[in-house]
Order: sequence, then structure tokens, then C-alpha cells
Amino acid sequence: MNLEEKTISSEQVYDGVLLKIYRDEVLLPDGNTSVREYNKHNGAVCVVPITSDNHILMVRQYRYSFRQTLLEIPAGKLEKGETPLENCKRELKEETGADGYSFMTLGSYIGLCAYSDELVHMYICRVTDDYGEQSLDEDEFVTVEKIPFDKAVEMVLNNQIADGKTQVAILKAKYLLDSGKI
Repeated sequence: MNLEEKTISSEQVYDGVLLKIYRDEVLLPDGNTSVREYNKHNGAVCVVPITSDNHILMVRQYRYSFRQTLLEIPAGKLEKGETPLENCKRELKEETGADGYSFMTLGSYIGLCAYSDELVHMYICRVTDDYGEQSLDEDEFVTVEKIPFDKAVEMVLNNQIADGKTQVAILKAKYLLDSGKI
């Protein structure tokens, strides 16, 4: 059975700073029609930065939609004119002050497929031990923490790290490190 839905019409119904909401009418595989609402997103990047003593540089950031502070790996929206890797390196430096090297892709992550087309490009890298200062956006408030790699994995498994992209990237990184692939 062909499961593809075909777009009949598409209308942008909201144009915000982050959210670009569309309402589409679609033709379903059975010939009926329905409505799909979704957010068009530029995409994002995230990185698992590993120190020389096998800690992960992580950030704590208040996430307004959940009304709580979450522990995450450095991440940010894709900027036009930058490749995902260039974006990743910039976000790492801005959020942690650290310079990365030996970057390797961990693939991509689709976190909200029911209502957003956001694709998160995931990376792992090593970081130098001499961190500079953060260079945060004027509305960004982030603290940096060094978490032992194995403790971060344990925190993911115990649901102490709730952010999806962080969970996936840390577990992928753990697998690749343990299997000797990086």
C-alpha cells in the first residue's frame, strides 16, 4: 500500500520568530482528504564535546515551554549560509567557549515528526582543555558543566537527561566509542 499523502493546498497561517506554521490540505492514500498543520524549521545542530579526561561538556538552559532548566549538549538552530558542521563548531564555541577538533557526524535526528520538519544534525568531537569565554546571544543564558561520559550515559538511562537529541547523541557516541569506531 502506498502511504504517501499528496498536498492539495498549502497556506502559511503564522510567521513568528521561530515558528512558521503551515496548514495543508492533503489527499490521503484512501482518496479522502484531511488537514495537516506543521512547523517549517531551518534545522539544527548538536554536538557531544568530549574533553581529554573523557567528560562531556554540557549546558544547562531554562526551557520556557517546560518551565524548567534542562541539561543538554550544546546545540543551536542552523543559520543560512553555514553548513551543519560550520554551524556546529560555532555553537560549540559560543555556548561553551571550547574549540573542537576531530569532528565526526552521528547522523541526523527527527524529534517532532508529527508537527515539525526540524532535522537535527548530530556530531561528536574532542575539545581542547583551554576554554575561552562564552559568546552567547543576548537572550541566551547557559551554564556549562563537565559530566563524566559514563555518568552522562547513566543519567540518560535513568531519565535524568530528558532532552531527546541529547539522549540519542550520547547513546550513539557511547556505542561508537565502545566499539572502537571513533
